[in-house]
Amino acid sequence: MNALGARLLQLAYFMLPAYCANMAPPFLRYWRGWNRPIHERLLGSHKTVLGFLAGVAAGVLVAAVQSRIHAPWSLVDYRHWLLLGLGLGGGAMLGDVLKSLIKRSLHIRPGARWIPFDQLDFVVGALALTGACAGLRATDVAAIALMSFVGDIAVNRLSHRLGIKDSPW
Repeated sequence: MNALGARLLQLAYFMLPAYCANMAPPFLRYWRGWNRPIHERLLGSHKTVLGFLAGVAAGVLVAAVQSRIHAPWSLVDYRHWLLLGLGLGGGAMLGDVLKSLIKRSLHIRPGARWIPFDQLDFVVGALALTGACAGLRATDVAAIALMSFVGDIAVNRLSHRLGIKDSPW
């Protein structure tokens, strides 16, 4: 594997808790009952308390697993996996919620396409809370953004086709 490919793999591995956090909430749409919206008027009905917490939990769980793998090529020290998981998972969820708040304030309906913000909101949130601890360079952030943008579109289209998400974005 060349140096670029190895670096992209390191960056994807670092972002894995955020990616999993971003993918967790749609699975909870089937959990009816007390899965209430965080604030329906400000964020829309699909941003739920349980979805937010599941995203954070997914980030923490993935970071815990990563801490057990001891990959020598990791960008960060996973001895602090809990903080890393909270930062990546919580940051991903906060980025998503902030984007929804901005979207509502611009009178864009919930579920409407808003490229590139729909694809990068969770990335911005996760990197805002954890990017400095990984010593990321500007080129790393650009690579993460590009990988995440393309990957998010692919995963969302697949999730839509499988009936997990209502819209392909």
